[in-house]
Parts: sequence; C-alpha cells; structure tokens
Amino acid sequence: MNSQPFQQIPLPAQRSSHKPRRQGLTMMMDWGIPLGQQRDWLELQSRYVDLAKLVVGTARLYEERYLRDKLALYREHQVSPFLGGQFLEYVFATQGMAGVRPYCEEARRLGVEALEVSDNVVTLDSAQRRDIIATAVDCGLHVHGEVGSKSEASGAATLIAQAEECFAAGAEVVLVEGAELLRNDGSPDGDLIAGLRDGLDTRRVIFELSGTWIPGTHLCDVYKLKVFLVHTFGPDVNLANILPDQIWETETLRVGLSVPGPPPAR
Repeated sequence: MNSQPFQQIPLPAQRSSHKPRRQGLTMMMDWGIPLGQQRDWLELQSRYVDLAKLVVGTARLYEERYLRDKLALYREHQVSPFLGGQFLEYVFATQGMAGVRPYCEEARRLGVEALEVSDNVVTLDSAQRRDIIATAVDCGLHVHGEVGSKSEASGAATLIAQAEECFAAGAEVVLVEGAELLRNDGSPDGDLIAGLRDGLDTRRVIFELSGTWIPGTHLCDVYKLKVFLVHTFGPDVNLANILPDQIWETETLRVGLSVPGPPPAR
C-alpha cells in the first residue's frame, strides 16, 4: 500500500485501519453502479469499504456475466458483496417458503456468498425468520439478519429479541433498520440507541442510516444520525447504507476530519 500524505497528523488509534476489519465496518449501497464507475470508486476508497449491498431486487436485472464481474470486482478489493433483504422478502411474499431454497441455491451458483434476511415490508414471525436463516446457512451462505421496520417503531425490547433470534438461527451479524433510529422529528432516538447498546453485543451489530425513501426524512437528518452514532460509539462503530459518494466523508467523520471537527473527548 502506498504511503499517505500528512503523516505527521495522527489518526485516532481507536479506528481500525487494516482490512479485513472486525470492527468499524462500512457498508456501501450499490443501486446499480456500472462496472467502470465501480472500479473507479474502489480504486479510490476500497480501504474504507468492507461490505457492499446489492440493494432491493437489483440483482435480478443484470445480465449474468455482468453480475459475476461485479461480484468479482468487489472481492478483488476485499469488499464483501451481499444481496439486500427486500429481494428475499419479495421471493417469500410471492412464492412462500418453497421459493427460499431455490433462491439461495441460485445465489450460490452465481458466486454470492452472503445475503440479508429482513422483514421491512413483508412481516416474518419468529418461526419464519428462523427457518429462512437456517435454509440460507444450509445452502452455504453467510447471513446478515436485519431487524426493525421502515414504517413502525418497534422499541428496543422487540429489536433486541429479533436480533437474538437471528443470532440463534445462524446470522453472523445483525443490521438495525435506520428508520427505527430516528424520532418523528428527524432527530436521533438516543434512548432507543442506548437500549440497543445495553442489550446487544454491538460488535455484531451494524447500524443502518435511514434515507429519503422514508417519508419525512431529510438528508440533514441522515447526517445527524451518522454523527450521533460515531460520537456515541466511537470511530469503530459499524455503519451501513452509505452511498458511494459519501464513503470518503464518512471516513473523515470517523477520524475527526469532517465538518463536525474532532470527536468529543471520551
């Protein structure tokens, strides 16, 4: 790796700087980045990206060779790609449990190594969540569980219970839906986040950022949530739903070089 400039200015020792990282994960959203642009983004910032989510059902729209090339390019840069949970929700809603195993087997055939199991739109009960995760694991996939709703406030106790179900069924990490982390006025829900911090092993939790696809959510609300999470948990908090053009800013925020300035003393 080439040396970086301004070596006389130290970065926080708490920030994990070498990949593969176990903490301080950054997940980037891929809404259909063309290969050339993907290559350019990764050449610049792959050292700061750990996971890439092919969001919703976008994986269904590629030509197979193009999708394989996209997955390979991520792996070449030590970025782990995975399928977003709403694609599997669609499969479950339209085909039931009978469609889950063929979906997982097709993912493996294409070279996908991980997928997300969520119920943002299609509600899962405890048994369904366990069965879907167990099926994915049985097919040789890593599972990222997701908890929370885009439209209803679940509360810390429910989110913790769902997360524990995911872990027990075989999920390696759990993502918390970003919409759950904001109050109705767009401010970070500090009480809920504190409850999650106290009730879960946050080393295995990735906090999603909300987005403007949630009614009433503005870009400034998303940014305030990101700042709150970094200041609450430190530079090695696990963050998800970062757009490609926000990776660079997110890393500067982690190390105190962004708009809010140095992090508060801990």
